[in-house]
Parts: sequence; structure tokens; C-alpha cells
Amino acid sequence: MLTERQTTPVPSENGALHALGLTAICFGFFMVILDTSVVNVALPAMQHDLHGSLEGLQWVVNGYTLIFASLLLSAGTLGDRLGHKRSFLTGYLLFTGASLLCSLAPSLNILIAARVLQGVGPALLVPSSLALITHGFQNPGKRARAVGIWAGSSGIGLAGGPVIGGALVEMLGWRSIFLLNVPLGLLALALTMRFVSETPRTTAQKRDLWGQACVIVALATLTYALIEGRSQGWISPQIVGLFLLCIGASGGFLLIETRHSTPMLPLHFFSSTAFSVPILVGCILNFGLYGILFVLSLFFQDIYHYPAALAGVALLPITVATGSTALISGRITARLGTRRPMIGGLAASYLGTLLLLLGETGGAILLLTAGEIAIGLGCGMTVPAMTTAVLNAVPRSQVGVTSALLNASRQLGGVLGVAILGSILGSLSERSAFLAGMHIALLLVALLFLLGSVLTSIT
Repeated sequence: MLTERQTTPVPSENGALHALGLTAICFGFFMVILDTSVVNVALPAMQHDLHGSLEGLQWVVNGYTLIFASLLLSAGTLGDRLGHKRSFLTGYLLFTGASLLCSLAPSLNILIAARVLQGVGPALLVPSSLALITHGFQNPGKRARAVGIWAGSSGIGLAGGPVIGGALVEMLGWRSIFLLNVPLGLLALALTMRFVSETPRTTAQKRDLWGQACVIVALATLTYALIEGRSQGWISPQIVGLFLLCIGASGGFLLIETRHSTPMLPLHFFSSTAFSVPILVGCILNFGLYGILFVLSLFFQDIYHYPAALAGVALLPITVATGSTALISGRITARLGTRRPMIGGLAASYLGTLLLLLGETGGAILLLTAGEIAIGLGCGMTVPAMTTAVLNAVPRSQVGVTSALLNASRQLGGVLGVAILGSILGSLSERSAFLAGMHIALLLVALLFLLGSVLTSIT
């Protein structure tokens, strides 16, 4: 574990988190999301250079997200026990080092392995970033605005990724997108050590190792079955066996959590709809957003035959809208509460997905652009409100595990979005098959956005 620097962080004048400390925290989250969106536009170049399949490309995305989601709950508890500044610094050091390994990968399998290692860093970094903000701002209104900035930083990363990634892939090749993380990661580490204070530590808890093992088995088997099911056959013994193993591991996890003295997933949280509905919304939101970005990246490059840089520009409407709206949504949430921004945001995302569906069917670029903008506005509006709702529903002493659970739900949604929508898509070499699969994928996402809006409105 990284040793904390023995210098006194610089406080702000009013005793809250220093502005540069907030910048450092948000910068870490920004880099995690930037990495996700950068990778999407580089997928065709990786496929060409490393001779990968569609399933291999899904693993490049999901190898990272899978381990990220699997370790989040334990990482949140670890941050509570050891201090969230230390956890944040350790996570960013791992993320930066693994990024360097990704840039050097000689084959697709080694790249996937490096991406798995890379995912360990954000599992430590993300819940600690939110916990550091929560502890740094005692006033609920200021906290909501800070959460809006935090969410907005991810939106900026999401927005900048396609353009930055596309330009880097065109000029320097796909390996450069991972090298970008190294100098930026060192900068984030320096800012954090200087301007962020450590959080109070809770009493040491008994580790829930068996629960963690069940989570990894359940998510890994489910993801593998969803990605490989199309090529190996959905009723093949291996795929059926993996689904059964996933069910068994999930049941074992729930049983362990009900009996463990200090479970990494406090199941009693879910008795409150004020907590459980935003957690479900987080899963739906990332299912749609990550899934759509994966599908559109392939659509623009393999169907429209855009070069990587132009594909990045084509994704700008959704990413810029997400980032810019998230930056102001925190203020809207502080003024109106969490419920109305969530309902409106999910409804806008639903309508935007329908516009994508019409644009994809008719080949109308204006409809595709309008759909991307509506989805981006909706997602950007929803994230800060959803995050604030979850944090308000639990005691401050459990903010670490809560933020970890929220982000685990979101990353699980991202894993499932890429895996399920990727399995629905047809062959990249057959235009009609790909478009037919894309039609079904977008319809599924639209229905999920609508479900999230309805659930929020009735609870």
C-alpha cells in the first residue's frame, strides 16, 4: 500500500476541501472515464493490428470494467479502514503503471490481461474520490455542487476521449492512448498528495474474502457467457454451465452477506427505495451509455467507414452534452432535489435513443446527432442527482461502501451493456446483419431508460 506523504495538505480558507484538492480528486475520476472513451474509438485499429475478433474487442473493454466492478465493494470498505486518501493514491499508481503495460502489449491476449490489471486501480480510486468529496464538504448544498463538478469531470473525460483518442490513433497509433495516462497520472498524484487531507478511519473490520470471491466468480462467468455465447452456442454445455455457476455464486454471495458480521454489501440498505432505486438507475444508465458508445464506435467506423479521428468527432454530441450538463446539474439538484432531475434525465435519454433508432434506420445523420445530444443531456442531468440521492440515504460513516456500491452498480451496467449489446450485433463484415442487431440493441436501451424514469417517478 502506498505510503502517505508526510506533509500537511493545504486547506481552503473556509475549512472545506481546497479548490486544488477538489481538482485533483476530480482529475482522477476524469482520467478513469477518459480511458474508457478513448479505448472505444481505438477498437478497430487494435483489431487490425492485433488480428482480434468482435469478442476480443468486447474483452478489451470489459476486461477493464469487469475487475473494476468486481473489486469496488471491497475497495470501498478498504478505504474506510485505511483512509481514502491513501486508497486513492494507491489506485492511481496502479492505474498509471498498468496503462504503461497496455501500451507495450504485443498481442490481444496480453492487452486484455493488462487491461484487467488496469481495472484494479479505478476500483480503489473511484469510491475514494467520492468519499473524499463527501468528507470535504459538510454543507449539503455545497456537497451537491461538488458532486456535480465530480460528475462533470467524468463527462469531460467522456467528451474528450473520442476526439483525443481519434487524433492519437490517426497520428501515433493506438498504443499512444495508454501512454497518455502516464504523465497525467503523475500530475494527479502530485496534486492529491499536496492538497487533499486524509479521511477518518473506521475501526478495523473483518474482511469478507469469500463474499469478494463470489462476486468475482459471478461477474466473470456471466460476462464470459454473454460475450462468447454467440460464437460457442447459447445452449452449449460450457455456456450453460457458466450461467449455472453465475447463479450459484450469486446465491452464495447473498447467503454469505446475510451471515457475515461486517458484510461488504449491507443488504439492509436495499429496504429503502430512496437507496435501491438510484442504485438500479445507475446500472441502467451505464448499460445504456457504455453500450451505445460501443455500438456507435463500431457503427461509424465499420459501417460508415469513418477514420478514427472523424469517428471521434461523430461521438462528440453525446459526450459533450453529457459533460456540459453534468457540470450544471449539481446546482439544479441542490435547488430542486434529486427526484425531478432523475425523471427528466432518464426520459430525455429514452427519447434520444428513439431518435438514434430512427436515424440508424433511415441513415439520417441529423437524427443521429439529435439523438446523441438528447442522450447526453439526459445522462448528464441524471448522474449528479442519482449520486446525491444515494449519499443522502445512508449515514456518513458508511459513505465509502455506499459510493463503492453505487459505482459497482454503474460499472456492472457498463459490463452488461457492452456484453449484451455486443452479442446482439451481427457480424462486422455483414452490413445488413450488423444494422439489424443494432436496431434491436437500441430498442432494448430505450426500454431500459423508460423503465428507470417510471421507477423513479413512482417511488
